[in-house]
Amino acid sequence: MRVLVTGGSIAGPAVAWQLHRAGFTPTLLERAPEPRGAGQNVDIRGAGRDVLRRTGMYERVAAAVTGETGTRFLRPDGSVYASIPVHGRPDGPTAELEILRGELSRLLLEATAGKVEHRYGDRLVHLTQDERGVGVVTETGREERYDMLVIAEGRRSSTRDLVFGAEVTYRDLGEYVAYGTVDRAADDDGWWHWMTATDGRIASLRPDNVGTARAALGFLAPPMGLNRLDTATQLRVLRERFAGVGWKVPRILDGFAARPREFYFERAEQVFVPRWSHGRVAVVGDAAWGGPTGMGTTLALLGAHVLAGELARAPHDPPAALRAYETLLLSYVTKTQRLPPGVPAVALPRTRRGLTMLHGLHRLAATRAFRRLADRAPAPIGLPDYPALD
Repeated sequence: MRVLVTGGSIAGPAVAWQLHRAGFTPTLLERAPEPRGAGQNVDIRGAGRDVLRRTGMYERVAAAVTGETGTRFLRPDGSVYASIPVHGRPDGPTAELEILRGELSRLLLEATAGKVEHRYGDRLVHLTQDERGVGVVTETGREERYDMLVIAEGRRSSTRDLVFGAEVTYRDLGEYVAYGTVDRAADDDGWWHWMTATDGRIASLRPDNVGTARAALGFLAPPMGLNRLDTATQLRVLRERFAGVGWKVPRILDGFAARPREFYFERAEQVFVPRWSHGRVAVVGDAAWGGPTGMGTTLALLGAHVLAGELARAPHDPPAALRAYETLLLSYVTKTQRLPPGVPAVALPRTRRGLTMLHGLHRLAATRAFRRLADRAPAPIGLPDYPALD
């Protein structure tokens, strides 16, 4: 079976790798002209680690982690009021597996090298399907036919919209977030530092394993289209919004300006697609359920594994395999997308009173009793056995 997989970040290479292991012939298509090496820390939790172990990738990922030792919550003056170390707890604020997005993507692409055809600098602009396969037309004019199409792109996937159109909805979370890479300073350590200020603002710095640091600035605001402006204007907005906040915010802003190619500014939102397949087309990863839940990478790996596994079980009946893929993941994904009441606003208080309450929540989360209670939480999903992927 020939399968076209669109999207070359994490979900796409993960799907292509496991489809190849199951005996399919995947082709990986990415609209960027080359592999994307930039990006922030991503973490792999729960079922995501189980997938890595089952497929033999765990050791390679564990060898490439950032080395982050835990999370510290700071006041604007830089003082620490709560700390949550990793200490063997795999799913705290800092997960057992913290890795740069570009590093994880590289590992997955290397696993497919020489086995899966990689194409860059092209994308789908038209597709049709019948009960036997999918016909596609790319932006460069290629016309091809595949037995199946897997869409593993981002939240604003244009390929997904060709299939699902108006069925796709978004939930705006009321926040803008800017990400970037900054030079490492002499006083940087292995902790993720998270600072919250009034007026709905946060700043963070976290270590990486390539000699720099990864930074983020976020703030509450109604949708104003800031994510569609040019980088210079976005940086000016950030300087105005974070004027006088303190801590290391000036360093972060200067670092963003010094590395504009690694700067990214987005609107926080969740995507909802009521079904993840249509005929011989499947959607997986951020294109299916993306959002700032802290579980995006885990869901990408899990979705890729279940999708490839179910296709391996029923290679002559893709629609049946896709229905099983949806059924198995529906409850888990739905639970993951259900954010706690008040999120993200409660984590970005506007007033000093709200900030005091948030400090209390962080101190509670840092207690040993709370961590022991969290460690006893049951496993969220039981994965089926897929011998073809082991």
